[in-house]
Amino acid sequence: MTGPSARMLVLGVAGALLLGACGSGGDSDDSAATGSANGSVGFINVQEAGDAVDGGTLTFGSYSFPNALDPTKTQATGSTGGTEMAAIYDTLIRSDSVAGEFVPQLAESITSNEDFSSYTVKLRDGVTFSDGTVLDSAAVKWSIDRFVAAQADVAQAWSGVVESIATPDASTVEFTLQRSWDDFPVLLSMGPGMIVGQGSDANGAFAPIGAGPFTLEKFAPNEEITLSPRADYYGGTPHLGKLRFVPTAGATASLESLNSGQLNMAYIMRDEDVIKAAQDAGLSGFLDVQGLGSIGAVNNREGRPGADLRVRQAVAYGIDPEAINARANNGLGIASSAIVPETSRWNNGTEGLQYDPAKATTLLNEAKADGYNGKLTYLAMSEPSAEAAALATQASLNSIGFDVTIDYVSSVTDLVRKLYVEHDFDITRSSYAFMDEAPYLRLYAGFGSDSNNNSVGSKDPQMDELLVAVQTATTDEAKKEAISAVQLRANETVPYSLWGPASVFLAWDNDVHEVKRSADNIMLLDSVWVG
Repeated sequence: MTGPSARMLVLGVAGALLLGACGSGGDSDDSAATGSANGSVGFINVQEAGDAVDGGTLTFGSYSFPNALDPTKTQATGSTGGTEMAAIYDTLIRSDSVAGEFVPQLAESITSNEDFSSYTVKLRDGVTFSDGTVLDSAAVKWSIDRFVAAQADVAQAWSGVVESIATPDASTVEFTLQRSWDDFPVLLSMGPGMIVGQGSDANGAFAPIGAGPFTLEKFAPNEEITLSPRADYYGGTPHLGKLRFVPTAGATASLESLNSGQLNMAYIMRDEDVIKAAQDAGLSGFLDVQGLGSIGAVNNREGRPGADLRVRQAVAYGIDPEAINARANNGLGIASSAIVPETSRWNNGTEGLQYDPAKATTLLNEAKADGYNGKLTYLAMSEPSAEAAALATQASLNSIGFDVTIDYVSSVTDLVRKLYVEHDFDITRSSYAFMDEAPYLRLYAGFGSDSNNNSVGSKDPQMDELLVAVQTATTDEAKKEAISAVQLRANETVPYSLWGPASVFLAWDNDVHEVKRSADNIMLLDSVWVG
């Protein structure tokens, strides 16, 4: 497998609609919510906003600093460059976390037919790219075709559901799907919906030309991205005088930089201690708890120990999610073997496999009786939380008769290569970041037999049918039942050992106002101002 596929959802290794009580202002909400380990899911501590102030610089600490500002090269998620690229390109549609629906952003409107098998996007009049060219239906189709041809990010999901794109006039784009999908607009909130101007490829080297609120002033890889506001942005000149993105050196360093004023915003992922400290310090932000956030990915491929169902079952029964949470998160996270966390609107009470070391030992002994030597290689990053999870897994599995060796790698790049290109692992800790906005998207990524992101290589036609049922369900109850069926099938086939969701906190200081959150924690900054 080549580069784009290897870059995709595994970068999550490195949507909540039930939102928590919080202050007013911005895109916040004051409705009741289901609690999480680190507080209520949704907007937290959002400060009362007065009249907007023009000028000033907002500095955002990126989680994974992008190496390119091209949606065909950089995954459009909150953790991997989505916020940075949305500032330049905008998105046609936005996921509104408060209303629990998809709403127009760059587009003027989006409508569907009755069974959600076709969608019509109407474009706004007078919208232009930063090079002065018009954003019309032809430009939208060109950009999306370019994205899909590059096989980038969610392009596989797009190709699997979109039958055709039509442009009956300059302001209309029509999408015909192969089957019903009421969450299709999520794709227009991510990479496909970031419309790149045709002038971007004009000179052989890519230039970031978009219709978003900011234009590129400086891009120094691994150092800084500086953006300037567009006076001709369709929504009006942004309030910010300058927008900067800088790399960060982990969760603790991000929090220290927020507290010292070096950063105004930062993306803090998976470090429960730091997330709690950020909230205790009174920082504003958006807290997301993502299902499938902590997974023991067991290689199912032929020639690997995990090709034997009994070995996979022994791993799943033999690891206590509470032990992983205690070691990796100091007990502050949520330990669960369920795909969907309790904080999700899609939780239906369906449980995963429960910790049972005696059953695990029996299954392992059966596999050994047929010639298995009990050896497993655990692939792990050389970083504190990952090392802690690896050691907890090793101790749990060794105690029931496995012989686990830990293979440490020093970078996400090495982990991606071994996991997605070479498939050189027996078990590792991974993540798929279940999205409440569109449950099918990451379930397909992790469980689909033909998914390039299915790191364990599981092939299950019955699971594929269940995933289609998730996609085509058009009521909440039907979707919950379909997701529960996926959980029950996963309990039978055990492609993964599930350990719990992961927390993400988009934090900002109390001088930052009017932040909008979109799909997969992409933050839209077109209306943001700093006090």
